[in-house]
Amino acid sequence: MLLETFLPVLWPLLSAIVVLLAKSAGFKWQRAISFLAVFVLVVINANSLMVAFDLPPQVYALGNWVAPFGIVMVLDQLSATMVLLTSLLALAAMWFAVRQQVDQQGSHFHVLFQIQLFGLNGAFMTGDVFNLFVFFEVLLLASYGLLLHGGGRLKTRAGLHYVALNLVGSTLFLFAVGALYGILGTLNLADMAVKVANLSADDQGVVAAAGLMLLLVFGIKAAMFPLYLWLPQAYANTSAPVAALFAIMTKVGIYAIIRIHGTLFGDQAGDLSAIHIPWVLWLGIITLVLAALGALASRNLREQVAYVVLASISTLLIGVGIHSQEAMAATLFYLIHSTLIAGAMFLIADLIRQGRGEAEDNFIKAHAMPNAVLMGGIFMVAAIAMAGLPPLSGFMGKLLVLSAALDHADFFWILAAVLVSSLLLIIALARAGSLLFYNVLPKEQCHTVDGKPVCEAPKSLNIKGVSSIIGLLSVAIILVIWANHFHQLTRSIATQVFDQNLYQQQVLQVETIANPHKELVQ
Repeated sequence: MLLETFLPVLWPLLSAIVVLLAKSAGFKWQRAISFLAVFVLVVINANSLMVAFDLPPQVYALGNWVAPFGIVMVLDQLSATMVLLTSLLALAAMWFAVRQQVDQQGSHFHVLFQIQLFGLNGAFMTGDVFNLFVFFEVLLLASYGLLLHGGGRLKTRAGLHYVALNLVGSTLFLFAVGALYGILGTLNLADMAVKVANLSADDQGVVAAAGLMLLLVFGIKAAMFPLYLWLPQAYANTSAPVAALFAIMTKVGIYAIIRIHGTLFGDQAGDLSAIHIPWVLWLGIITLVLAALGALASRNLREQVAYVVLASISTLLIGVGIHSQEAMAATLFYLIHSTLIAGAMFLIADLIRQGRGEAEDNFIKAHAMPNAVLMGGIFMVAAIAMAGLPPLSGFMGKLLVLSAALDHADFFWILAAVLVSSLLLIIALARAGSLLFYNVLPKEQCHTVDGKPVCEAPKSLNIKGVSSIIGLLSVAIILVIWANHFHQLTRSIATQVFDQNLYQQQVLQVETIANPHKELVQ
């Protein structure tokens, strides 16, 4: 099963190299190769997911060096789900970028896109903490270029904030990794968990401090309070396909918290067991309330969507903070829903921006946009899904999270935060829909945008690529129709996540193929 374990990481890297070499053949070739590569990646990752559910965690030892001496890639149900989710979102974003010709607005869009996928998939599949740092840097470097794709003052300003904060996070990451290596003598995640379980009392303080430092780093990636201020402006001002792909970026932070802290500070860690859980829960609650207020105060649709995405991330943090298998299953169910629907929302906001002319997606009175019925209907479905209203999967996901929290000591606060924030999001999205589609000017009346009179709306709207939006939104219906089936799958993933013995056994007893160094490492 070597290909299923390593190909999801290797394929985007090879694709980026081929796309770069194809530059001399023309942009159309680059575009065709890149889109085909993403489509093939979906097939590869779907096959890897089937392998992950049929077999115990599969391990690929790079350089044929066994763990913990060598770097390993681990394919289990959680990592396989995340890489497939990434590739599905990437396929929709890529199709929209091609149909709307967004990829032509700057250089090397497709190369950066493939490198971004390489970094994301590597972060999801690595079994080594330092390698996680490396893949973080790869995806961040690619995201810097994608964020600034097409140029512009607002993109540059948001990009500088994004870069500065993530550089701080990378520095803290190195400090934390250095402290852990100094105490534990290893950076293999499974081996680190074994060492933490047998840690002396004198060393527990350093490891706990390093763990909380890592939580701070992952909190930056996940946009957790008070480290979320970079997200609304960065996501609102980049191009729509990039913002849609970035919907998975914050999930890397969520994944890292589940994988790193859940493994290092699991039930076997003694006094250090679950030291991160209270922080994750309460910071998630605070972030959720602030995100809902931000959505109410937003001045345009793209900014509002960014805050709605932040609210969905906060719900995931609460699910992780509840710390039970049922809560983890509910969290993963909601993660699938929120990631794909958030991507659709950014694409919808871009089409609305185009259709309203110089008024863009600002919440001001303007002329009716072309294809208003179609766009209004799509927006309504997306808004219902993101706000968590029945009958779509957002409601199902939040209901599962609240159901898992029934026996939690802080259930009242969790219930209050989820219900109040949902109400605020409903009000914010309803207000947005009313202002964008119903509060329109008569055809003969002018309005003012930046001091300039505008007396007519665009006569047409390019809706090419709308199939990407419809495909992503269909997830909200699919997850409801087959809710029990998907919930059973996420339960299986949650069970494996909490089975730390299985993960450690598979990683630390990996067999190599004709390993010439076997005697040496033993």
